[in-house]
Amino acid sequence: MFLPQYTDSPTPPPAHTHTPADPAPVRRTLPPVSISTGAVAAVLAGGVVLTALLAAVAVSAISVAIAAVVLRSLMRNHRR
Repeated sequence: MFLPQYTDSPTPPPAHTHTPADPAPVRRTLPPVSISTGAVAAVLAGGVVLTALLAAVAVSAISVAIAAVVLRSLMRNHRR
């Protein structure tokens, strides 16, 4: 009952069985997208306009801040 029982085959079963390789998955291609020259020009023009507006707002804010500092300095000297 406690004696080991051996199989009749003298060689052990292989540790790793070779399976046929799965075929590579099929890559789906994206549909072709055509971008017109006018669309690219419109996007570039919009970017230039928005950048110019942002620069104008920044310069205006800086000049208003400088004017406020100058007026504050003049008012302080005027009170003395």
